[in-house]
Amino acid sequence: MDPVFLTPEGLKKLEQELEQLKGPERKEIADRIRVALQQGDLSENAEYQEAKEAQALNEQRIVEMEEKVKQAKVIRKSTGTNVRLGSTVEIESDEFGAQTYSIVGAHEANPSEGRISNESPIGAALIGHEKGDKVMVQTPGGEMEYKIKTIS
Repeated sequence: MDPVFLTPEGLKKLEQELEQLKGPERKEIADRIRVALQQGDLSENAEYQEAKEAQALNEQRIVEMEEKVKQAKVIRKSTGTNVRLGSTVEIESDEFGAQTYSIVGAHEANPSEGRISNESPIGAALIGHEKGDKVMVQTPGGEMEYKIKTIS
């Protein structure tokens, strides 16, 4: 499996989510199953079926999240002059003006919050470039040119 790139905050959030699924969520589902079992005939017991489906989904999510934690590669804030994972970059285009993004792994990406994946068209195009570089990005709407204003 490929590494899962996460900021320290992203790893902490993932670990907290995992603990929630393994603790309170598991217990709540087990309680629902226990209550449904007390109702008798399981063949027509919708509460039991729903609880068993929730249990299966929860266990699947636990396995997936444990694998992500195991494969996690923590990225630190960039201190170099080139754009890389962990960099915060201000870019400018004629069409959209100035925009600021942090380059993060795919798991933490949320463009509306200013975090783009290193695998996204813009993120991938910026990686390795320096302040002042002009970068061409292939987007669904066509090719766009961005100028790198700052890197931190």
